[in-house]
Amino acid sequence: MLSVKQETVSMYLRDGVRLDADIYCPQSSEKFPVLLMRQPYGRKIASTVVYAHPQWYASQGYIVVIQDVRGRGTSQGEFELFINEINDGFDTLTWASEIPGSTGKVGMYGFSYQGMTQLYAAATKHRALKVICPSMIAYDLYHDWAYENGAFCWQLNLLWAIQMSAETVRLRGDKIAFHKLYNASRNPPLYDPIPANPEILKEFAPESFYHIWLDHHQPDEYWEKLSPKTLLQGVDLPMLHIGGWFDPYLRGTLNLYQESAANSRFPQHLIIGPWGHLPWNRAVGCQNYGREATSPIDILQVHWFNYFLKDKDTEIFTKPPVCLFEMGSNCWRYFDDFSLEKSQNYFLKSSGLASINEEDGRLEAEPSLTSLPSEDFIVHDPWRPVPALGGHAAIPAGSFERSSIDCRTDVLTYTSAPLTEDLSLTGVIKAEIYCQADTASFDICAVLSEVHPDSKVYNFTQGYMRVNCKTLPVVFSLQATCIKIRQGNCLRLSLSAASFPAYPVNPGTGQLPEQTKLIEAQVITLKVLSGGNFPSKITIGLS
Repeated sequence: MLSVKQETVSMYLRDGVRLDADIYCPQSSEKFPVLLMRQPYGRKIASTVVYAHPQWYASQGYIVVIQDVRGRGTSQGEFELFINEINDGFDTLTWASEIPGSTGKVGMYGFSYQGMTQLYAAATKHRALKVICPSMIAYDLYHDWAYENGAFCWQLNLLWAIQMSAETVRLRGDKIAFHKLYNASRNPPLYDPIPANPEILKEFAPESFYHIWLDHHQPDEYWEKLSPKTLLQGVDLPMLHIGGWFDPYLRGTLNLYQESAANSRFPQHLIIGPWGHLPWNRAVGCQNYGREATSPIDILQVHWFNYFLKDKDTEIFTKPPVCLFEMGSNCWRYFDDFSLEKSQNYFLKSSGLASINEEDGRLEAEPSLTSLPSEDFIVHDPWRPVPALGGHAAIPAGSFERSSIDCRTDVLTYTSAPLTEDLSLTGVIKAEIYCQADTASFDICAVLSEVHPDSKVYNFTQGYMRVNCKTLPVVFSLQATCIKIRQGNCLRLSLSAASFPAYPVNPGTGQLPEQTKLIEAQVITLKVLSGGNFPSKITIGLS
């Protein structure tokens, strides 16, 4: 390992705005490639919540640049979410490739916002950028980040908006606003007169992206202009795609990987661990996935950078390109691609008491032959909405014991017989649910869990959808997963009409979240039909 020196350096953008960066440089007369991370949280953090410190990366023979984006940290200018990252990224790549001691080759790494800045920089097709490692990103900003199947991802977006707004007022030196926003981050404002549009953001963060995202509740030109799906057309780079089974942006990671793998001339590798958004370690939720779940990403990224920036054979191609952590067996499995073709249906069946008796609702491999469907009812009371617990959209994320939620009478449960052999699920789970409501709009939440012989229930994937029409059936995808359900355990599907506060409570009126007053929320009666001409089911991928 090389000894490393650190210094703070500034550069100037084409419009004269100064951006500041910390540079970690090996103490050597040799020339080194550059690893660049552009981020909005203050460069000293350097995403060490999930990655090794920049000193470590530099000690592997790289000039590491951690830069404050425009209007963040000590960089000048006004911060606008994602707006300036293309032009600023291009200018930064030019500057970084010309750092004294650089070979002129640049790679980028980072997750979340730092993953997005990689994609925006890549969209410029800058000659110096040779390889990227985007982690936990949105390919389509609307579908993969802000909304899920038409439902606003409220808890995540709200808390992120509060965090970003607190940093904005901190940089302005506004102590009162900062303390109020800081307190709101620890005590989220979920019960304002218009819950999805809290007063604290209107008062202290009128410029926040949050208001724009609420206003643009449908995929429109605003999202198209900002989405990498649009901007990356014609871009071709080797990419290491990194995700987590409980990360809220896994949809984006998978969508970018599949699009790139289908069209790129360069290697595209995918690795997904049993992680939430952060941190990436063996424990998430109430589960510990063992030593194998400890993040291998730092070493893997260096192998990638060594190959594409230093022309070293690091044996990254000795295994298939898709590496998935299989929960349950708690080991890494390798695949040639993510397009797994084998699947199995599980059909919903009951005698109409799936909301009362956990043993009444069943998941069975064969559809019901009866001509008359069963009817199960969810009565959603906005006074006591079904709470979110783990999964990918709630904080904290992960797998939790949820039997106390499944016992609620506003949750329908459908459980398989104990498995006679191990069942390996891999890929996206699809739900096809025949349901009707007595209101203009309703939400449906589907949670898939593993039931142990001691009756403990652990979620491992879920999906959510806002429904604004009477069309049957309701079809939507759950979060992708990879898990082995052990022989003797059962598979369970739980259905509800809320997952609060991961998503706003649907008032039943058809109003948008930013228009819905707390007092206007209605009781919603949701009828789920199964059997006969209404074959409600889930479809799981097998490996």
